[in-house]
Amino acid sequence: MTTRYDVIVVGAGHAGCEATHAAATMGCSVLLVTMNMETIAKMSCNPAMGGVAKGQIVREIDALGGMSGIITDKTMIQFRMLNRSKGVAMWSPRAQSDRWRFAVEWRLALEGNPNVDFFQDSVKSLIIDNQLVRGVITTMGMVFEAETVVLTTGTFLNGLIHIGRKNFGGGRMGEHASGGITEQLVDAGFTTGRMKTGTPPRVDGRSLDYSKMEEQPGDDGPFKFSYSSVTQPLSTQRSCYITHTNEAVHDVLREGFIDSPMYNGSITGLGPRYCPSIEDKINRFAERNRHQIFVEPEGWNTVEVYVNGFSTSLPDDVQLRALRLIPGFENAKIFRPGYAIEYDFFQPTQLNNTLETKPLRGLYFAGQINGTTGYEEAACQGLMAGINAALRVQGKDCFVLGRHEAYIGVLIDDLINKGTEEPYRMFTSRAEYRISLRQDNADERLTPKAFEIGLASQGRLDALHQINQEADEIIDFLSKTNITPKEVTDFLPADVAAISEKQRANKLLLRPQIELDHLLAIPHIGEALSSYPLLARERASISIKYKTYIDKEIELADKMHRLEDIMIPANFDYMKLNSISMEAREKLTKIQPQTLGQASRISGVNPADIQVLLVYFGR
Repeated sequence: MTTRYDVIVVGAGHAGCEATHAAATMGCSVLLVTMNMETIAKMSCNPAMGGVAKGQIVREIDALGGMSGIITDKTMIQFRMLNRSKGVAMWSPRAQSDRWRFAVEWRLALEGNPNVDFFQDSVKSLIIDNQLVRGVITTMGMVFEAETVVLTTGTFLNGLIHIGRKNFGGGRMGEHASGGITEQLVDAGFTTGRMKTGTPPRVDGRSLDYSKMEEQPGDDGPFKFSYSSVTQPLSTQRSCYITHTNEAVHDVLREGFIDSPMYNGSITGLGPRYCPSIEDKINRFAERNRHQIFVEPEGWNTVEVYVNGFSTSLPDDVQLRALRLIPGFENAKIFRPGYAIEYDFFQPTQLNNTLETKPLRGLYFAGQINGTTGYEEAACQGLMAGINAALRVQGKDCFVLGRHEAYIGVLIDDLINKGTEEPYRMFTSRAEYRISLRQDNADERLTPKAFEIGLASQGRLDALHQINQEADEIIDFLSKTNITPKEVTDFLPADVAAISEKQRANKLLLRPQIELDHLLAIPHIGEALSSYPLLARERASISIKYKTYIDKEIELADKMHRLEDIMIPANFDYMKLNSISMEAREKLTKIQPQTLGQASRISGVNPADIQVLLVYFGR
């Protein structure tokens, strides 16, 4: 077996799989080391991909040539576009996945790449030589050397599982924790901390009474994640269901608080603010007498059900008693109880914007090791770490996305400049350029960049050019086509002022109540445009409706981006600048930003400090 590689990826979760695929697709020899070949790409928590802001990330991964979108399309059992009633910047795709098929398809995709080798074992230490990582050593004593190493350890670093007063080592239920790496990295100068996450119980769907729940079907005419033609939208879907907790449920849960590891001091790590446990919900929101529970099937052919909204680490008997008081769960049978898990993470301020660590060259972090939560957040980090590890090996310039270019850029920029004290989750509100960073235009923004670095194929680029050309043709047609008042009578909403004279079709589209589909009902417009694909029509419609807002946002992004062109010398001595605040000097010294733009986004560095730096650097 080969013992030397261009890139070694440690861990085969969502981050590890994307990192492996990216580096291998770009031509590097890659070794993927995982503790268990049977759990590659396992969905440890909920069987779903996407959601608000997360769906945008999956589409960006796909536009860059990653696999998460394609794998999701191949394995989804339900698709919904969230927030369709809001503006397009908020539209977010979400898919319910077949958990088992998702892992199988990821493994097949990786095995189908001849540049990927696998080894099943745990990594106990890194090979470090003069602040440069040169490989890994496994628990069996196997030595593998590499130019670069990507750590995607998830919740496995010194993982500790909690169920009530019981706790035991593990990175996931039924799997061993990993030790040794944290201690070695601390010795190398890294700062570490503890975080926690949780998961709900899984139940037997045959024991539930769905007649007492509200059905939640998928979208009519479902869409998909990937821009490629490799996958097709679903023709049939499985429904999810909604039910609610009640005061009786809450009373039972409160009885278990004395044995809850979150309340008796057993857990020291911080949990996710925006995905709280059921204990947190009834404690923090005591005024609410019920909380939503989403009942989600785990696949096409399994009876296992995921109880979304009931994440808990309470004793298993308390979990069962409380569950059986939820409408529809009166006879519920638990497959396995919910649990919390604590694990080590490293403050991401110790990373460069390539996700390479500052203390050790050639070492990259991706996923929960950086303090994030969520499959999508992990996957995009893995993709970027894999890309940059490959580029480093090839002696090429690094690949970095700005905040104005992608949600991925926002996420990484937030992490490396601000750090995190709780599991970081992406939201649309974190992106100041969210009108431009929509789920529908990720290919426009990112596929040309991915093609340049050798990750997106020529076919992807050709397909993008085709869609853009078709959208431009639609926009041109609508700008030259008149619509008479009589032609809009049938579909003009009652609360919209009638038109008194002929108007260009593109001007009529500026009205928020009127969509392109309405105009297609007009014979001469429908005949001209109905043959264009949905994506081209949607792209054209959004471009017309939001052009003014998009142009203003681009102008603002251009102004802010000028600061990114001002480089700061490595190891610059900020302490000699007495005219900026001490807090700013300390933060700048700790993080060592590479550009003035990055410096401007560090918490504690104010605009006056940036003005001083501008003057100092001659700008």
